Amino acid sequence: MKRSDFYYELPEELIAQTPLQQRDASRLMFLDKTSGEIEHRHFRELLEALVPGDCMVFNDSRVLPARLIGTRESGGTVEVMLLRDLGGGRWECLTRPGKKTRPGTKLSFGDGELCAEVAEVTEGGNRLIDFHYDGIFLEVLDRLGKMPLPPYIKEELQDRERYQTVYSRELGSAAAPTAGLHFTKELLKEIRDKGVLTEYVTLHVGLGTFRPVKAENIEDHDMHAEFCVIPESTASAVTETKRRGGRVIAVGTTSCRTLESFASPDGSLQPASGWTNIFIYPGYRFKCVDALVTNFHLPESTLIMLVSALAGRESVLHAYREAVENRYRFFSFGDAMFIH
Repeated sequence: MKRSDFYYELPEELIAQTPLQQRDASRLMFLDKTSGEIEHRHFRELLEALVPGDCMVFNDSRVLPARLIGTRESGGTVEVMLLRDLGGGRWECLTRPGKKTRPGTKLSFGDGELCAEVAEVTEGGNRLIDFHYDGIFLEVLDRLGKMPLPPYIKEELQDRERYQTVYSRELGSAAAPTAGLHFTKELLKEIRDKGVLTEYVTLHVGLGTFRPVKAENIEDHDMHAEFCVIPESTASAVTETKRRGGRVIAVGTTSCRTLESFASPDGSLQPASGWTNIFIYPGYRFKCVDALVTNFHLPESTLIMLVSALAGRESVLHAYREAVENRYRFFSFGDAMFIH
């Protein structure tokens, strides 16, 4: 298939720049993956579509305030994005301006509370940086770091908890699992009270999620890898749900990728942890996931390819055109879709 098969026109003004005041006040498009039928609803109405015995799986990863603004010892501002903890105070990072951060460059953040030195440049152009500090690194980062918002969001986030889900707990993502941003603690309680299981996996979202597909033939795309964990309780709940014919509903493409990465052909799961670079696009046969709560994704992205694998490319593109016509809000802080 061609990358251009997943293109759609999106007016820039429909890209949501800020979250709604109330998380579950967003709109929710229902898309029937069999018939292609569309309904325009609101997110709280998701409750009406759930039945006792459904199993919803959420990604509990929490976003690191991984964007640091500092200065070079030789003068000038530098921006550092933490990508991967390599241990011993060393991180793989993105830097701006890249040409000014050669090996040996010394950096300072927060009036010297955090200092660093560029150790080397990787083949891909990222920097390996050694950080020096007193105390606990994550506490220093919490004081000095900023949220690493996606490149299409131009406005500064006033309350950084709005880029975290209410159930986030495992620190490690460079971007939020945004389908979960719509849930409130009250809505989650109502879901559980209805007899729906709520289980959790962890997938630490990398910045590779925003990397465009450059290959014209999508099969040639080199998919980024992300670390994920399936705990025993989730594996048992999903396996039992599949055994009795219930629905497994993934909340977000990250939860979907995690489940599909480790599921057996019959949809059952074992506790697991490891890296996944699964690339789901049309033609893929889902083993575990029956339904999906997801936001609206960028044209020609791996994420719109994933939802097209679940609901059909033509149905998804038709739904996206309907969303544009009905002035839905798009991307991380935008509205959502329930594919069932």
